[in-house]
Amino acid sequence: MRNHKAGAVVGGIFFLLLALICLYRLLFWFPITIGGEHIGQTVSFLGFAIFAALSLIMFRGGRATGEP
Repeated sequence: MRNHKAGAVVGGIFFLLLALICLYRLLFWFPITIGGEHIGQTVSFLGFAIFAALSLIMFRGGRATGEP
């Protein structure tokens, strides 16, 4: 099950990086425009919450497999 644990850690790091990007945008506001539409801070807040939760799930899932 080492591959499962390694995959969970890689996924946790990936989601943590995405959460940090969202947090950076919340702290140091910079505009994002996609197709002429402005993307608000609410999207960054929701992204931060979701990516942080997924990161925690991945990190905890890699440890809590119940196998040595």
